[in-house]
Amino acid sequence: MAEKATAASELIPEHPTLRALREEVQRCRGCELYRYATQAVFGEGPRSARIALVGEQPGDEEDRQGHPFVGPAGKLLNKALEEAGIDRSNVYVTNAVKHFKFEERGKRRLHKKPRMSEIKACKPWLEAEMSLLKPEVIVCLGATAAHALLGPKYRLTKERGKFVEHHLAPHVTATIHPSAVLRAPDAEGRHEEYRKLVDDLKGVRNLLTPKNKKHIGPGSV
Repeated sequence: MAEKATAASELIPEHPTLRALREEVQRCRGCELYRYATQAVFGEGPRSARIALVGEQPGDEEDRQGHPFVGPAGKLLNKALEEAGIDRSNVYVTNAVKHFKFEERGKRRLHKKPRMSEIKACKPWLEAEMSLLKPEVIVCLGATAAHALLGPKYRLTKERGKFVEHHLAPHVTATIHPSAVLRAPDAEGRHEEYRKLVDDLKGVRNLLTPKNKKHIGPGSV
């Protein structure tokens, strides 16, 4: 007998907590990605986070370890946050899609962009996360995350770094995904893309930080 598809909306408790959502997401059958991923990877970070970072989906390392942004892109993100004056331990990090979508190349599992139907299937989890957190700023990392929250007409190349109002947060903005920095064709390109990422994150810090302070540290975000 075929397994009954269980949509995200059917699994979210009436009065959810982050712990409950993290447990229930493992049962999600709202799209086919669960069949191939090791596990669903839910968001992590303090309940009091003022900033929430939303990426596209877990990568290979995230899928194996069960934690968001622990692979190469996550390490680069940590560096960029530090340089921007934001303490990652005070930031909530998650993804628009909770299962790793990939294609196999020999023994390697290479990232494959999720379809809009998969993004929509996973959106109730993201909405539930943000509704509980109530962050002051949501930062979409990459076009997929931006489309998930701001709609398919959003153009990252034109709107990145700008803040807009949203029902999930007073301020939502978008920048490139750290993996885009890693994919730049040469050292000069990587340096340029990294600087842009740091500048966008500094914009978030400046929005939340009094002018006489330069760093958002413990107890802030």
